[in-house]
Amino acid sequence: MCLAVVWPVTGLLYDLHLRHAERIPASGGVLLVANHVSVLDPLACAMLVYDAGRVPRFLAKAAVFQGLAGTILRAAGQIPVHRGTSAAQSSMGAAEDALAAGEVVIIYPEGSVTRDPAWWPMEPRSGAARLALTTDAVVVPLAQWGPQRVHDYHEKKLHLRLRTRADYLVGEPVELDDLRARVRAGAPISADLLRETTDRLMGQVRTQLGEVRGQTPPLAVHPRPGRTAGDLPGAAGAA
Repeated sequence: MCLAVVWPVTGLLYDLHLRHAERIPASGGVLLVANHVSVLDPLACAMLVYDAGRVPRFLAKAAVFQGLAGTILRAAGQIPVHRGTSAAQSSMGAAEDALAAGEVVIIYPEGSVTRDPAWWPMEPRSGAARLALTTDAVVVPLAQWGPQRVHDYHEKKLHLRLRTRADYLVGEPVELDDLRARVRAGAPISADLLRETTDRLMGQVRTQLGEVRGQTPPLAVHPRPGRTAGDLPGAAGAA
């Protein structure tokens, strides 16, 4: 059902330019780590994974699992993220189980659409790093640019432009053997280790995004804001 919706809608909205989709492994657990520029960018992310011969599972905010959308998302095996509740750990457990079962899990470390005025990735959360450290999944960075032209989260405006260009660059798997070795040797998954891992993951995403945009990413990272009145619930999430 999800593919029947995603394929035609994505084809109408976006002119997709995909680079190095072959870097997504054909089998085995894959954690796809992406920047987040629009509530609609999961559509193109899903198409990228489908075109690679895999089925995507998203970690998405529990708030979007409502009504018909919630029924479709659950039927497609998507994973709700219950932030700040006792169910938050079960979300991470479900993602770990999916990766252990050889599935592709897509996560947006920022937790919601970036608030950076220039659309660079903002300060991330630690959920992606925790999954990267506690599983054997191949961690693949993904940079995306263009979906914000269809839905501008900052202006809260939908621009129904057909076939808007959207660029996707899949990176080489992130090297994590040294960090995972620390955990296997008994080191606690501390805040410092999570930060080091997160910086490595998002560093690659930022570099790739700079390549896609033809710009140098800024050194400063926009802070992650608290929830404000009138804020839209982002399409995806990270614990």
